[in-house]
Amino acid sequence: MEKLIRTVFILFVVLFSKINLFAQKIVKIYPKVIDNVLLNPEIGFMTFQRFNGDTLNRIDWTEGFPIIYQKFDGNLSNKNYPETTIAYFRIYWQYLEPEQGKYDWSLIDKALKTASERHQSLMLRVAPYGYPLSEGTDVPAWYRSLVGEKGDDLSRRWRADPEDLKYVKFFGGLIAALGRRYDGNPHLLSVDLSIVGYWGEGEGSDKLTQRTREALVDAYTDNFKKTPLIVQLTDKKTNGYALSQANVGWRGDCLGNMGGVHSLTSGSSSEMLDEYPEDLVNFGMKDAWKKAPVSMEVCGTMEKWKEHGVDINYVIAQSLKWHMSSFNAKSSPVPKEWQPAVKQWLKEMGYRLALRRFTYPDSSRTDAMLHFTSWWENQGDAPCYNKKYRLALKLKSSDTSLVYLTDADITQWLPGDNVYDNSIYIPLNILKGFYDLQVGIVDRQTHIPIINLAIEGRDKEGWYTLGKVYIE
Repeated sequence: MEKLIRTVFILFVVLFSKINLFAQKIVKIYPKVIDNVLLNPEIGFMTFQRFNGDTLNRIDWTEGFPIIYQKFDGNLSNKNYPETTIAYFRIYWQYLEPEQGKYDWSLIDKALKTASERHQSLMLRVAPYGYPLSEGTDVPAWYRSLVGEKGDDLSRRWRADPEDLKYVKFFGGLIAALGRRYDGNPHLLSVDLSIVGYWGEGEGSDKLTQRTREALVDAYTDNFKKTPLIVQLTDKKTNGYALSQANVGWRGDCLGNMGGVHSLTSGSSSEMLDEYPEDLVNFGMKDAWKKAPVSMEVCGTMEKWKEHGVDINYVIAQSLKWHMSSFNAKSSPVPKEWQPAVKQWLKEMGYRLALRRFTYPDSSRTDAMLHFTSWWENQGDAPCYNKKYRLALKLKSSDTSLVYLTDADITQWLPGDNVYDNSIYIPLNILKGFYDLQVGIVDRQTHIPIINLAIEGRDKEGWYTLGKVYIE
């Protein structure tokens, strides 16, 4: 009996010593939040018919025509304009289809290539026609010869009758071909769902028959399944149908127009006071931002805002309330005295992800799971919409580097607090010793960090070191 007791005691001591040997201490990390402007994909200001490093417009702007490429000296900065990760290209139908059924994709191919070279992704609109009235802004010459002038309705800003079956056949056909060629292109950020009106802005959409409305919208939603679509805020029927077919975002092309004596257009009404707030609710688009981006465009230019006495702080506050992710200031200068306000705007526009708390054990066996918890704060006004971006952890030593993609869906991280807890597997054959535990948001294919976080500690590769973990 005494021998049995001694044996049990020895086994207990050995077991207890092993438990102590692998006793884990929970490490709690509270990263320091930073207040810098972060240059991140798919959010913020954009260049218009230009790219990073190009000379800005002076006061006005150009649109709809093929890009005039400027000589590039290698400097990506923009004088009196924020750094950007987006280039916006708007092109009229006639330049993409100069001959019936013969598409000139070189215009878009070159724009995509140049955007990538300038560290940007491309936002695209194909407009059926534009204004002022001229051959250079009209529908293609071959299409004009087919339909003549009889279908024009300038009171609706239509330069071609969309109810003519040929309009759906040919313009819709171009859009379908566009989708077949470019949907999912990694350098194409989004496509505007443009169907009628000067510059493709959608005037008169509410007057379309449902048959025509659906056919034109379907040309986009049937052929762009990967690249996000952004619809102009036009009317309940068009916006509602588009939203029923896909998670479309929305855009407004006259941000800052306060109307009255401050009006930036020929009329006295105000998009800011008379249209956007009510239309968002009435057209069913109020919550669209949770699934797809909101992008807006300056009414006139920011210099003209200043001339007309626009309250920049009011405009900024409203745009953030509407969860705007990106802003087209038409590559025209930001007034010097407004640059501090714009800097603060950029800190809140789109997503801004800060890791606030992270816990993990300071040690782990091999062939075991290492559990972690994390609290994230989205300090911006919208989520990140790109499903190609993944939260990742990395174990790194002088000899080993292991990247773990998590299943966290950061597109669901709305403004405010977000929690993600999980575990990573420590393989049996990993070398024993101390490792840096790092975090980052990466491209799911390349595993390269893609998003700058609003915390200190970023290394030259884009990872953020949280602490050490010992693998036994």
